[in-house]
Amino acid sequence: MASPPRRRPTSTHRYPRSARLGVSLRQVIADELVRIDDERLTFVTITTIDVDNEMNRAIVYFDSLSGEDGDDEIIAALSDHRVRLQGAVARQIRSKKTPVLTFRPDEVIRAAERIEQILRTDAPRRRVADEPGAEDTA
Repeated sequence: MASPPRRRPTSTHRYPRSARLGVSLRQVIADELVRIDDERLTFVTITTIDVDNEMNRAIVYFDSLSGEDGDDEIIAALSDHRVRLQGAVARQIRSKKTPVLTFRPDEVIRAAERIEQILRTDAPRRRVADEPGAEDTA
């Protein structure tokens, strides 16, 4: 008796649909931010978007040249334009539903910047310690 034929996966994609939707959302939202005439959003970059598995909600992470000082103003501006951004997503993404957008600063990038700053300020001390003839004071 022959075994039943194996079913092939219906999707040829190697990563989840929510991740693919996040990439598409990032592109649509970044393009729409360029069209929005709001000075508060001039130097804002969309770094990544996390979409939940049900695709009901999406967290939009951003970074800006104004750093942590400008976060509140940027979040307010993005919230003011949320309906417009969601409308652009609904028009451009082929999906049954449009996720509700929330906005947060990207702490990963800021943590990396802090680490880089610490390493830069520590570099001269490490060079002195690595020179021949320098005694280990530890």
